[in-house]
Amino acid sequence: MTIISLPGGSSEYLGGGSGYDGGARKITYFSNSYVLGLTLVAGFGGLLFGYDTGVISGAILYIRDEFEAVDQSSFLQETIVSMALVGAIIGAAAGGWINDAYGRKRATLLADVIFIIGSLGMAAAPDPYVLIFGRFLVGLGIGTASVTAPMYIAEASPSEIRGGLVSTNVLMITGGQFLSYLVNLAFTEVPGTWRWMLGVSAVPAIIQFVLMLFLPESPRWLYMKKSKAEAIVVLSKIYDPFRLEEELDQLASTLEEERLRKNAVSYWDVILVKEVRLAFLAGAGLQAFQQFTGINTVMYYSPTIVQMAGFKSNQLALLLSLIVALMNAIGTVLVAFIMGSSGSTGWLAVSGLALYIAFFAPGMGPVPWTVNSEIYSQSYRGICGGLSATVNWVSNLIVAQTFLSIADAVGSGPTFLILAAIAVIAFFFVLVYIPETKGLSFEEVENIWKERARSSSSNKEPLLEQER
Repeated sequence: MTIISLPGGSSEYLGGGSGYDGGARKITYFSNSYVLGLTLVAGFGGLLFGYDTGVISGAILYIRDEFEAVDQSSFLQETIVSMALVGAIIGAAAGGWINDAYGRKRATLLADVIFIIGSLGMAAAPDPYVLIFGRFLVGLGIGTASVTAPMYIAEASPSEIRGGLVSTNVLMITGGQFLSYLVNLAFTEVPGTWRWMLGVSAVPAIIQFVLMLFLPESPRWLYMKKSKAEAIVVLSKIYDPFRLEEELDQLASTLEEERLRKNAVSYWDVILVKEVRLAFLAGAGLQAFQQFTGINTVMYYSPTIVQMAGFKSNQLALLLSLIVALMNAIGTVLVAFIMGSSGSTGWLAVSGLALYIAFFAPGMGPVPWTVNSEIYSQSYRGICGGLSATVNWVSNLIVAQTFLSIADAVGSGPTFLILAAIAVIAFFFVLVYIPETKGLSFEEVENIWKERARSSSSNKEPLLEQER
């Protein structure tokens, strides 16, 4: 091991043999309050995502009451819901580049500012079209945050607990959805109901912005892009000395590989370089299946679906939808820390929604985000993470923009049967294509894709290291 002194009394690690002896203190979820604090603050990005998803499902009932044009047009209702997704697509696509160029911390702060402006704009909207523009701005913030939060958490987490900590971001999403239903119920009797529902969403963004000012940048980004000394200061708060040496060894090795690659990282590499393409197809496929199995159909429209089942009261529809959101939140907790008419048919429909969420929440809810935070090499983590999140939002948009129209055309029963068939396809995709990444370092996960690329590669399709 080689260490040199730096001005100010700090030191810089230059690489060397691993000194990790396996006898260091075992890392658990609660053994390091510093890592837990970073995770919770970064997870507010998930809270923004979840709150916006849930709040619009209740707010749309009252927006329909205030604006006759909205009440008479399923397309306008779908547009109000899905315009945030249009913004999220753009935010996610740009978010990868912003994260790589300016860091995870600045990307988070930017997302918060945009979200706050959009939330206040929605609350003050005089007509549906200003409301739609506010939804677009909120979407930009959510899209950027959806790329940034899992990436920041993953890069600041020890590999032993990385999956669980990244899943707390999804817990924040589901918690935000549950919170939004509580807020919706709280404002049902208040004048300007939907304006309060949408305006309150600025509060978590303000809280995260303030707290994020006091947090460090991602240590991996600092090491690769800015200052090794700053990275070591952050890493020393995460790992004990023996484990710190091992982590710095891996970072030094990764940085050296980056220096040996003469060509700049390109979006085209996602298609042309086989090991990158294989990883991206796994990540993007999970993100697409997450949406096409219908989760945000349920979360955006659950009060509307409940009304389809025969419960006509806005307030009762919101109350029953709270059960759906609660099941989602409970199911995600298990992953993160343990790993008709208003008669019987109507209640059966509500029970079906709750059962769907109970099984979705521990699996396809957190896993796509966790996997996408782990499977890409450092060089491509921003690009592939951004593109994969974009796939998620595009899929989300397709589902949100078409659900009511398809249900009107073929009925709610056949519509949900389509979603069930997609879930079966998703099962076999995960079974065949997704590797297990639990407890592996980023470098070990990267080697999985290199091995897969080698095993199926022809002479005409060189690997990344051969191309460089």
